[in-house]
Amino acid sequence: MSVRGRRITIAGRVQGVGFRPFVYRLAHEFELSGWVYNASGVVEVEVQGDLDRLDGFARGLIERAPPLARPEIVADAAIDADPMDAFEIRPSQAGAEPEIHVPPDQFLCDDCLAEMSDPAERRYRYPFINCTQCGPRYTIIRAMPYDRPNTTLKDFPLCPDCRSEYTDPLDRRFHAQPLACPACGPSLRFRSGPRTLDDNEEALAAAIGAIDGGQVVAVRGVGGYHLVCDAGNERAVASLRRRKRRPHKPLAVMVPMTGDDGLDAARAIAELEPAVAERLADPERPIVLARLRESHRDNGGLAPGVAPGLVEVGLMLPYSPLHHLLLGGLGRPVVATSGNLSGEPVLTDPSQAEERLTGIADAFLHHNRPIQRPADDPVWRFNSGRMRPIRLGRGNAPLELDLPISLDSPTLAVGAFLKNTVALGWRDRVVISPHIGELDSPRAVEVFGQVVEDLQALYGVKAERLACDAHPDFPNSRWARDTGLPLSRVFHHEAHASALAGEFGLVNNDILLFAWDGVGYGRDATLWGGEVLYGRPGRWQRVASLRPFRLPGGDKVIRQPWRTALSLSWHGGFDWAAAPNVDPLLKRAWSSGLASPWTSAAGRLFDGAAALAGVADEASFEGQGPGWLEALAGRGRRLDAPALALREGEDEDGILRADWSPLMAWMADGSTRRADRALGFHLAMGELVGAVIDTLSPRHAFRHVGLTGGVFQNALLSSIAIEQVARRGMTTCLPSKVPVNDAGISYGQIIEAAASGNNSGNDLQK
Repeated sequence: MSVRGRRITIAGRVQGVGFRPFVYRLAHEFELSGWVYNASGVVEVEVQGDLDRLDGFARGLIERAPPLARPEIVADAAIDADPMDAFEIRPSQAGAEPEIHVPPDQFLCDDCLAEMSDPAERRYRYPFINCTQCGPRYTIIRAMPYDRPNTTLKDFPLCPDCRSEYTDPLDRRFHAQPLACPACGPSLRFRSGPRTLDDNEEALAAAIGAIDGGQVVAVRGVGGYHLVCDAGNERAVASLRRRKRRPHKPLAVMVPMTGDDGLDAARAIAELEPAVAERLADPERPIVLARLRESHRDNGGLAPGVAPGLVEVGLMLPYSPLHHLLLGGLGRPVVATSGNLSGEPVLTDPSQAEERLTGIADAFLHHNRPIQRPADDPVWRFNSGRMRPIRLGRGNAPLELDLPISLDSPTLAVGAFLKNTVALGWRDRVVISPHIGELDSPRAVEVFGQVVEDLQALYGVKAERLACDAHPDFPNSRWARDTGLPLSRVFHHEAHASALAGEFGLVNNDILLFAWDGVGYGRDATLWGGEVLYGRPGRWQRVASLRPFRLPGGDKVIRQPWRTALSLSWHGGFDWAAAPNVDPLLKRAWSSGLASPWTSAAGRLFDGAAALAGVADEASFEGQGPGWLEALAGRGRRLDAPALALREGEDEDGILRADWSPLMAWMADGSTRRADRALGFHLAMGELVGAVIDTLSPRHAFRHVGLTGGVFQNALLSSIAIEQVARRGMTTCLPSKVPVNDAGISYGQIIEAAASGNNSGNDLQK
């Protein structure tokens, strides 16, 4: 005799978030029988019972899903089935068509935090407490489906108490794959020279004591190591900077959770706008750039060396049990910067960390839970009314998005050279990896290769085509060529443009797009970066650009922006009174083009402007001068700076060119306050957006104006540009899902390759 039932398939983020035990408890609540199991990324459910109860159960699957879940019912059919006496959770099964969703790493949930703080609990002060709603995911998964044998916890057999929790469907730790306790789980180890402590409490106390004493401690976390020191101790901060050879780049600060909403310690340091506070407290637990309070800019709290020259600081809350214990024991903020050699991916292995960080760290706080792959902290900034990502990482990556263009062939995009990420697209889905870093070291290239393999393995998708940057010499582009797979070569700024069009669903609309960044390989083999493109993915046309200028010394200009400033003065025919004395051979090389490539890059123009204004003629990291210039502009008065005149057809490209010469001469004029010049420069660059629209709108039909490239991380510039667009009755598109900088290039390569016909079998040699 058959009974009435429903067969339901749920897709989305339903693995690693406690979804099966939730389904089990929901079925018991509605007094239904049946079963649930994982099947290659989807959850299959069969339930039997009264019709009204079946309807309520189906609604509850979505309306009452666990906080970390993102379920979507993709199939729901009435069935007649053999009766079952109870509801059960069946073992995971492999499906023919994987619909896998890899969960990012999660923060420590409130329930586990309360349990860890309760002396009566057996996990009291245990640094690896977790449940189905929190704990590591992406960084411990070795294979899918997400079951304990497929994680790095497989070699930690569960004790009887943990086994009882793990197998009890009514327990919140039912099938919590990273499940652990002091009796059976991972543990801490403190090392400082010959001293080794393996007891959790002793190791923790030693680390807290070292930080309190002004030392730098390398702490192994969820996705890798942090270099940690007292954020209020200027000597400790200066020592960390000196040892890491990072003299100016801002350092992230982790603050204790205090107050009703956990943000009192953060508010003591920074002014938290509602959107900033919300993102800071988000389960993702990212680094969030927040505006420093005046007292802290006057050294009233944080060490002045934490974020020199800036009015913002990167803050984050503790997100792992170990972080809570460290911050709780110390009672004040700490610097928590990536545990790596600058530019490389974060280190994950204890022996490698001790080898490579010796000389930077005074001590090490290790643990023995293996990290399968690195995941650095994500970074967000408030820009033009909302939070926007600067870096993808632990907590929000792999970032899964729907594709606006369906792919017939699975495609892997290998991204940019700087801020590298990789993206894997198939059918109507794409996943973007966490931040990998600059591909200028053997370790970075090694991690790049690992992430390429891992993404395909975890999602059960083998790439049949590749997409890479058109630059011929990038290591990831060479790697792509060497595979022998069909390859789409995508130009840098067209990838930026297509990433924006993809995010906003404008792949079938012509738009005007400003692609402003450092430098990228252009169609004429020069270094682009101040471009205006018109069209749509697969059909971009360069319609305007900045007046080109030479970069004397090539890549040296990144660390020595005075070189760019000199070049601008030579091109523009104006005097720079504060110019450094240089070898006359430099100008001769510049004149002849020797080691002095042409560029139209807005990012390099910002560098030159900062040097001309005396803000930063040397730089220890890319973007230092522009960042300081933006901070300084906040104290400026609105003066009439020279506009960038638009000239047409003066060069062989025949495109609209913006002449920066009068503006740069004004930036070099020391009779005007530096802050006023800084603001004037931003106003002139933002107003250029309006002038270009006015000139091009009679010739090209568009209603949307896109802003993309790393220069538009600049919140001041973006706000001015958006105002210019709004005045003309048009809609501005500034990315808020995918980073506007080179971290979004891999996603743009997927969109551009698809739109350009990569599924037709043509190798795109654009």
